[in-house]
Amino acid sequence: MYEKDGEKYYIFDSHLHFWDASPENWKPGREEYAKGWIECFHAYQGLGPADTHWTLEHFQKYSLDDLEKDVFVDGGADKAVLQSTYLKDWYTNGFNDIGKNAEAVQRFGDKVILNGRFDPREGKAGLEQLEKDHAQYGIRGVKLYTAEWYNGSRGWKLTDPEAVPFLDKCVELGIKNIHVHKGPTIWPLDKDAFDVSDVDHVATDYNGELNFIVEHVGLPRIEDFCFMATQEPNVYAGLAVVIGGLMHARPQFFNKVMGELLFWVGEDKMTFGSDYAIWEPKWQIEGFLNWEMPDEPQFSDYPRLDTNGKRKILGLNAAKLYGVEVPAEFQVPGAADPAAAVGVEG
Repeated sequence: MYEKDGEKYYIFDSHLHFWDASPENWKPGREEYAKGWIECFHAYQGLGPADTHWTLEHFQKYSLDDLEKDVFVDGGADKAVLQSTYLKDWYTNGFNDIGKNAEAVQRFGDKVILNGRFDPREGKAGLEQLEKDHAQYGIRGVKLYTAEWYNGSRGWKLTDPEAVPFLDKCVELGIKNIHVHKGPTIWPLDKDAFDVSDVDHVATDYNGELNFIVEHVGLPRIEDFCFMATQEPNVYAGLAVVIGGLMHARPQFFNKVMGELLFWVGEDKMTFGSDYAIWEPKWQIEGFLNWEMPDEPQFSDYPRLDTNGKRKILGLNAAKLYGVEVPAEFQVPGAADPAAAVGVEG
């Protein structure tokens, strides 16, 4: 729970990680890419306030004690979703695979929601692994990295025929929330493999069955994302990177991106994600609660966001997607019953 100016907010951090990018985990022969990846991530941290920057050594491998302090104590998170990112082409044990993330579930219990992943290029073995992960961990969501390298391939699309059995399997298993990385690239991945155009097709095909949370809102393709998301009722804007990467370092661009999202997508389809450990949650939450759309001519046609809108974005929207019951004291007065949300399991 987070409190500011007498208002209480339920914080649902829907996008964070518990990774191991230390040199000991770099895959022999692929060290160049493992090193370059984490150094690129670390450079993104530089977009946050100077007093929140970590040393590269700490950034490569942090502890559950760090996560507890930064996310739950200082960040005030009530729920946190750990997203699985494998990258086993470069990291021997994966960057943060589901087994690594499960360590946090063992420590923090139901304060953590564990998400899996799939990669259609793995074929039958991948489908079987998705079923095993669901059976073992009860996953309700997956994180997809369409630009991930695998056996010489440098990316895939949600519209690939090989992806259909995996999406169908998610429907069958009740894995409703499909988080898709569609945003800034990280070296050495290819930017074009993160294009948002493939989301449009599958969102229509699986409307009413799956939710597509587009993490990082397609940046830098914000217009493409907005014009697609406004017509697809099951496409949501994941604000990881928008807040952490832009609010402090690029405030005017942040105003523009938030304005476009509010105008086209709306406050009911936006979810907060700190992208920890790229950025710590506390300053992002504080900054977002303090933020107001400037009263300047270039922003005059953008909607304004009030306390209730911020309450939705910081927690209530993601809680609905995951069927998490939020106490009445945190709800927007007069809001619909959360049990009516798409994400609730019957």
